[in-house]
Amino acid sequence: MKPATVTAFCPGHISGYFRRVDGRDPATTGSIGAGIVISEGVTATVRSADQTSVVVRVRPPEGEPAEISRSSPPLSSALDRLDVTLAVETVCRLPIGAGFGLSAAALLATLTATDRLLNLGLSADEIAEVAHETEVIFRTGLGDVAACQGGGRVVRTGPGIHGTILRCFDIDAPVCAVSFGPIHTPDVLGSPTQMARVAAAFPARQPETYTDFFACCRDFSAASGLETPAVQRVLAECDRHHIPAAMTMLGDGVFACGDHAFEVLHPFGRVYGMGMADAGVRIVEAAT
Repeated sequence: MKPATVTAFCPGHISGYFRRVDGRDPATTGSIGAGIVISEGVTATVRSADQTSVVVRVRPPEGEPAEISRSSPPLSSALDRLDVTLAVETVCRLPIGAGFGLSAAALLATLTATDRLLNLGLSADEIAEVAHETEVIFRTGLGDVAACQGGGRVVRTGPGIHGTILRCFDIDAPVCAVSFGPIHTPDVLGSPTQMARVAAAFPARQPETYTDFFACCRDFSAASGLETPAVQRVLAECDRHHIPAAMTMLGDGVFACGDHAFEVLHPFGRVYGMGMADAGVRIVEAAT
């Protein structure tokens, strides 16, 4: 029996450092870099409709998810590309636009649920291709889709979804984050001057351990000029307590790893607790 609604979940991705790679088209354009696929992400529920509609909700610590938007141009564009019309609802717990890879997660979750609902027969690669190209076109991300195809701590050495990705599952401690607000990703990714500085800051080595990963991230954020004063204050406090930490890319915030990360970050605002994801996008429910 064909399901009436399908729900899928995709983990988010915190990028620690990156470098834009311009290709001949959106499929070959992307980034290289490293980050952590996180256990928090986006849940998307889709159902058939005569015209596409999108509702975006954020779940507070207590109570029901609050509606924050009734549109998502990237999601609507991706569905148009598949020549389908659906009613879509996305729900997340983390703040949107704050460096948690939620735009990529929303696209992958929505398209995966769409494929299941309408029995489109798309492969995981075909779904990821649409999501990645949509991100590039709308300048909402460059490498998050590739990372979110699986879990772990990732090092991406090639752009796009077919680039080489090393996944290490070496973080079992809590990952915590504090956010001071969004950084407008299209402004950064669309600035030749800022992208040149980011490229010059890219680490010369690939991190072999998660502590080395954080060290590379710190060197990158300092040299790239992306650190805000608020981020610098939090990083200094994490250093004082010997907590591995780095700036969320691209967001005005800090992520840290360790059993005491929550208490060190807590004085600076709401702390979001999570862990490293062990897998990528997946179907959660197909309800009749």
